[in-house]
Formats: sequence, structure tokens, C-alpha cells
Amino acid sequence: MALAVLAQADAQHYPDPAYTHLRAALADFHGVAVERIVMAGSASEFISRITAAVVRAGGKTAWQPAQAYGDYARAAAAWGLQGVDDLAAADLLWLCEPSSPLGAAEHLALAVAEQGGVVVLDRAYEPLRLAGRCSLEPAALNTVWQIWSPNKALALTGVRGAYAIAPLGASALQATLESLAPSWPLGAHAVAMLSAWVQPETQAWLAQSREQLRGWKTLQLALLRSLGWGCLPSDANYVCAQAPGPLNVAGLRAQGIKLRDTTSMGLPGHWRLSVQPPTAQAALAAALQNQQKAMA
Repeated sequence: MALAVLAQADAQHYPDPAYTHLRAALADFHGVAVERIVMAGSASEFISRITAAVVRAGGKTAWQPAQAYGDYARAAAAWGLQGVDDLAAADLLWLCEPSSPLGAAEHLALAVAEQGGVVVLDRAYEPLRLAGRCSLEPAALNTVWQIWSPNKALALTGVRGAYAIAPLGASALQATLESLAPSWPLGAHAVAMLSAWVQPETQAWLAQSREQLRGWKTLQLALLRSLGWGCLPSDANYVCAQAPGPLNVAGLRAQGIKLRDTTSMGLPGHWRLSVQPPTAQAALAAALQNQQKAMA
């Protein structure tokens, strides 16, 4: 459905620079005031922009989880924010749930309550949550910035486009964010993707996809464990696991199998594997078993 909408996108013209209809649709989808919707070229673009806005407002320190998406730290370093271990001492605090790379709950309520800086909750993987629920209640969510980047859930990661929901009472920082945004941060295809994202038919398809993924995940975890892999808990459509021995990564790539090394995310010695259909799981099993035989 989203692909069909993208195919019809009018790439000959600029979209509405205010994104009036899109912002209204996103606000209605989330049940928030339209004034709280901030458009972003991508989640990474927003990460950089809100970091700059916090620095402009006098921020000097940042905190992030031990395992986290690398752009949080890169943006902090680029804008001169010093990393701190104390939540209460952070002017900018990053959270992600389901977390990356673990796909686990972050138990966010305590983190939000313990500090007074700008809190940003990255919800990139929320649409692909296969278990559990967000640990922040609606009232608490109204106190944090929420980043949504649905291209992952729609299997359209090559189409960049995201948005944020501002917390209540954040008009000053929001104004700074808007002033730092380039003209037309979203192109026509991003507008088309986000417009498709909020449609009931798309959400129904996504719900069916999650149900399918749950079944595939059960099979994939059983397969990995049978091959001696140690799998960490995950609520998302991916799992981090430790191989029972060395891997010939180049050999796996040559067979079309990609495993995400999580060292750059603060989790060395592990790999993140997305949940795949049984045919891909069978290919993974065959490749790993062939490697084990070759190394024996």
C-alpha cells in the first residue's frame, strides 16, 4: 500500500512547505494537538538538530544508554556536549524503546523522573514491537520528545522521512528547532510514505505483519539455540545473539546473509539478527552448519 502511494507521488513539484495536511493527519493519528508535530528529514536529522537546539539553549552535557544507536553520541560530539553518567546531570538525555540493539524495555519511567533536562524517546522500533508495552504512561509521554520514523515498519528504509511529537510546554525549544530546519525537510516521497503510514489499511497490514513475525521469531530463536547461539531477550523484530565460535562474515555475505555487528552499539561479541521468514532461516542454518564443518 505504501509502495503504491509512493509510485503516485508528484516529484515534479515541491510539497507544501508547511506540510499542513500531513501534520494534521499525524496529529490526529496520535491524538495530539497539531502544533506539537515537528517534521524531520529523518530520525538522524532530528537527532542532530535537537542536539544543536539544546546547545543553543545552553546545554553542556548528554546521557545515553550503554547500548545505543551511534548517532546520539556522534551528534553530542559534533556539538561539544560532554557525556555524563548521572541522569540528573544531563541537559540532553536519550532513550529508545524497544531499545537498540537489544530490543528490550528500558524501564524509562525512573529515568525520566530522575532528571530535569531535555528527554528524547526514540520510538523507531515501537511499530515493530512484538511483546510488552512502552514503560512510559501517557502522562509521562507528554513530558518527553518522541521521534517516529515509520520507514522501518513499512520496509522502506531507503525513503527518508520522520517526525517528532513535542512535549507539553516545550514551545521555546520547538521554536528553535523549527528555526534550525532547512526548507522542505521532507521531499514528495517522504510525504507520501508518512501519509500512507497513518491510514487504517496500512495499520491493519502492520498488525498482521507483527502476528506473522511473532511466529517466525519463535522458530528463529529455536534454530539459533539449536546451533549453540546465546540469545538475549528482545521485545522487537530482532534479537542480539552470541555465536558459539568465530564467524566467517565475508563467507556469509557472499551467500547473501548479513548479520549486524553490534560492537559500535556498545555490545561487542554479539550480532543483531532481524526476524526472517523460514526460507531465510533455512539459508542461515545451512550456511552456519557449512562453516562449522569447514572449521572442524
